[in-house]
Amino acid sequence: MPYDDLRGFLDTLEKEGQLLRVTEEVLPEPDLAAAANAAGRIGEGAPALWFDNVKGFTDARIALNVHGSWANHALALGLPRHTPVKEQVAEFARRWDAFPIAPERREDAPWRENTQEGEDVDLFSVLPLFRLNDGDGGFYLDKAAVVSRDPEDPGHFGKQNVGTYRLQVIGRNRLAMQPVPVHDVALHLRKAEERGEDLPIAVTLGNDPVMAIVAGMPMGYDQSEYEMAGALRGAPAPIATAPFTGFDVPWGSEVVIEGVIESRKRQIEGPFGEFTGHYSGGRRMPVIRVERVSHRTNPVFESLYLGMPWTECDYLVGPNTCVPLLKQLRAEFPEVQAVNAMYTHGLLAVISTKKRYGGFAKAVAMRAMTTPHGLGYITTVIVVDEDVDPFDLPQVMWAMSSKVNPAADVVVLPNLSVVELAPAAQPAGITSKMIIDATTPVHPDERGNFSTPTKDLPETKEWTARLQRLIAESRR
Repeated sequence: MPYDDLRGFLDTLEKEGQLLRVTEEVLPEPDLAAAANAAGRIGEGAPALWFDNVKGFTDARIALNVHGSWANHALALGLPRHTPVKEQVAEFARRWDAFPIAPERREDAPWRENTQEGEDVDLFSVLPLFRLNDGDGGFYLDKAAVVSRDPEDPGHFGKQNVGTYRLQVIGRNRLAMQPVPVHDVALHLRKAEERGEDLPIAVTLGNDPVMAIVAGMPMGYDQSEYEMAGALRGAPAPIATAPFTGFDVPWGSEVVIEGVIESRKRQIEGPFGEFTGHYSGGRRMPVIRVERVSHRTNPVFESLYLGMPWTECDYLVGPNTCVPLLKQLRAEFPEVQAVNAMYTHGLLAVISTKKRYGGFAKAVAMRAMTTPHGLGYITTVIVVDEDVDPFDLPQVMWAMSSKVNPAADVVVLPNLSVVELAPAAQPAGITSKMIIDATTPVHPDERGNFSTPTKDLPETKEWTARLQRLIAESRR
């Protein structure tokens, strides 16, 4: 059965040996972030971390690294924890085809148990806040699902965006938010400010594991994240009505924060240790005025460590970046076999494809760069043949080392858009982009000597699955 809240998922992780309870007293800084950082260095199979004995906090319940391994990611989707990465991505793509599945509205949401309103709002009394990296400019909420609506079409369910954006706590009832220009919330805010209006907003913390995945997924502007969550869950996603904004929010959230982005107000936000593995500097960003906080009794505070990959962020936004790109490319190029865009939220993508004619691979790469996600993120595309697994980096490196003639197969495109967070951008938001064509040339491109390649033995695929099964059984 799919999980309706974070607590149900944590129970499963514990039963599966994928949750580690740290019982000794720890410091909020640096111990919490350092532990989550260390979990990312353990590698495959790293557990979620639970802390409830944190110095200076009374009754704190903090969950870190919840999605921070392929084992945990598989369990979030209801798959066996030993499911290989390639199979997880394939299953993700298969479930995508069930979209849309309408959500189920429920009453008595558990986050209605406690409320703060107006002048009584104090985020510090609800959340056990701590810095994630030494150079961060303050406390951050970085694993929230942020809900906004198109102010010109507020009744359109699909245009109600659910996204993940970094939020800095800058006061007891104030948050600073970074809306990346290519994301839907930035479009909503622009429309509201053009009308001279504040933009209502809801921020939900401690969500069910699929909602956390969907909130970071690049989808079409009028596609509902709740309807996609239903497809990935295999059952309608439970939602409830937030009392201040009237927005649809996850039913099982631990905390729901409601307010407005104040029109045309900006305040310095940052720096912050980002998913790029670098700090982003301080910039003037929109400000949220919090009007209401609803929360479960003794809420679980879930946070996400970001830094040099791999961290939980990379597991969380891996498949949900690969699959939308795969679906968008296949709609126009059915020859595309697989897309691996797991590296730094798709700043680099590896695409395997069949080819119709010479130069075809470069056309696929250029199209990837002009998808909704590619416009803001993809800076480098490596294209490989259909028999090269883009998730198998030794195979990718073989293709690059044996099939790339730099004079003809490397294309650099100057002055294209990228998120301002990309550390190589100069100026911020502008970069050159690169295509590396590591495919075998086809007619009329007759370059090179590729007529006698070796092939896997016919029995190799069967033996790969067999060995994976035997290894998993030996580790139980």
